[in-house]
Amino acid sequence: MYIVPRQWDGMRLLMGCEMNILDTEGTLDIDEVMMDRLDLRIAGIHSVCWKGGTRTENTDGVIRVIQHPKMHIISHPADGTAELDFEALVLAAKEAHTLLEVNNHSMAPIRHFTEARSNNAELLRLCKKHDVPVILGSDAHITYQIAQYDRALELVDEVGYPSELIMNYWPEKCLDYLGIK
Repeated sequence: MYIVPRQWDGMRLLMGCEMNILDTEGTLDIDEVMMDRLDLRIAGIHSVCWKGGTRTENTDGVIRVIQHPKMHIISHPADGTAELDFEALVLAAKEAHTLLEVNNHSMAPIRHFTEARSNNAELLRLCKKHDVPVILGSDAHITYQIAQYDRALELVDEVGYPSELIMNYWPEKCLDYLGIK
């Protein structure tokens, strides 16, 4: 039984959460019981709680999260918070059917993520090379930023990333890819 309706005004509502990846072991800050209550599970590295290591250690930890059978999306892996091997992440995401997010807000100058644009370009190039879908995220910190993808779409165009691999455009295809019934 849910408190929030599963259908509202013709829309299907998914209950989800962006959890924190805490360390290079892939430890998450939400337990399995809570994860089971969610329809959509997103995990990302956030500097306020991340205990990182070497590039290899960081990558291994994120891959463990990608491979978690309940994980759907890795948020803003290319924002520069942790040094990562993007090709290894792309290949792991392809195998696990976990989406990697290209985060619009991470590329905003006010965020001071100086590597975010070049990292996201590399991520998109690798996803294109390996035919791996992505999801665009606005990471809205205020209402008028919801579904704002100007920086991400500029990068998509620059890289020539195919629109058929952008899951935002294909809701049912996205849910099927993620295994969400």
